[in-house]
Amino acid sequence: MSLKQSIKNILPKRILNIRHLFYAWWGSVKYHHPSEELLVIGITGTSGKSSTIHFLRQTLEFAGFRVGSLSTVDFYINGELKLNDKKMTMVGKYFIQEKLREMVDKKCDIAIVETTSEGYLQYRHKFINYDTIVLTNLYPEHLEHHGGFENYKAAKLGIFQYVSRSRNKVLNDVKFKALENTCCNEIIKTAIVNGRSEYADEFFVHNCFNKVIKFKAENVSAEKEGLNFVVDNEKYFAPIHGEHNAENLAAVIAVAKSLNISEEKIKQAISKIKSPPGRIEFISEAEKFGFKVIVDYAFEPVALAGLYKVAELLQPKRVIHVCGSTGGGRDKARREPIGKLVGEKADIFIVTDEDPYDEEPMEIIKTVSAGAQSVGKKLGVNLFEVLDRGEAIKKAIGLAQPNDLVLITGKGSEQKMCLAGEKMIDWDDREIVKQFLISNSPNF
Repeated sequence: MSLKQSIKNILPKRILNIRHLFYAWWGSVKYHHPSEELLVIGITGTSGKSSTIHFLRQTLEFAGFRVGSLSTVDFYINGELKLNDKKMTMVGKYFIQEKLREMVDKKCDIAIVETTSEGYLQYRHKFINYDTIVLTNLYPEHLEHHGGFENYKAAKLGIFQYVSRSRNKVLNDVKFKALENTCCNEIIKTAIVNGRSEYADEFFVHNCFNKVIKFKAENVSAEKEGLNFVVDNEKYFAPIHGEHNAENLAAVIAVAKSLNISEEKIKQAISKIKSPPGRIEFISEAEKFGFKVIVDYAFEPVALAGLYKVAELLQPKRVIHVCGSTGGGRDKARREPIGKLVGEKADIFIVTDEDPYDEEPMEIIKTVSAGAQSVGKKLGVNLFEVLDRGEAIKKAIGLAQPNDLVLITGKGSEQKMCLAGEKMIDWDDREIVKQFLISNSPNF
């Protein structure tokens, strides 16, 4: 065990996190407080954060804004994109402030920052002057890490409280002069919350927002061509899959309206929207073999259940699913439920490795597999335990026949896999799939 890891194990997290507070402060000073020169939108929630950012970025650019964004999926600055290879959403040290300064230097008007509960606990949100904060949804997840749902919710509430009490800023750019949420050129604090959440009102109480908005997607209809849905009595169409994305798009619409973007322009933008990498991403190289492959980030039961709604629309002959569950003490309680859900839904289930960190990978695999066996899957028949993730993907593609659907979930477009001893190796599920499809034929 390294000295660094030994120190981490000895000191309480609240003590270790103090260094993050220093980094946040010093990064802001070092890069001359860049968030004061941008309209900053924070996106938080249990799921859908990165997708919402991806959709919002496209919508804002369609409306004429220059945008930068930081998310689990990628780092984007006014047209320049790099996939996130850090295995971290809110990257530490001075990274966020450095990227915000790059956004200013490259003439961005708006910065969108994915803001997590873990980032909040580590003070990574500090010294970022947010103007708008959005809650995509809230449900029990990450409970072991936070010590229960109430603590998890408290972290999300803390993010909102921080934003509501931050100082209003003045932005003199002409694009912000006519906004509904300005007063004397001052950008006011805005909270935007999913109105379907049973906790929605808690995010407004005791906070000092100048403006609060609840959003809802209604009359959602998922078709092969995409999504039809209604927001504020207006009909929208988006050429993407996943019913859950209707709520993500409703959040985008709420933000766009708060920026005084016209209804017509918002509808045009939504009608041209594209899905983010690794989120219900179809691998086109599979089409010539007559089956489909989807790579998706879904790593917990709620998201996986949503993905299976997409699978049902496609009406495959069989579903072959490759997934596992992450290690590092991250929500051990979800492992068996994942096994049960996929065991019930998939025709063939291949359980494999997925960011084990310092845990024994086969122990994680066995727990997920036990969930599948509890609902009738038979080891060696329609359930397989394959330690090597690449071999698991290869096996799934080898088993695929025309009209089948192969699902590969848990990592999406992530660029790294985390192993023991803080080691990370390069990894991309999508590229692994493509390599097998291009260099081999099915049933290799």
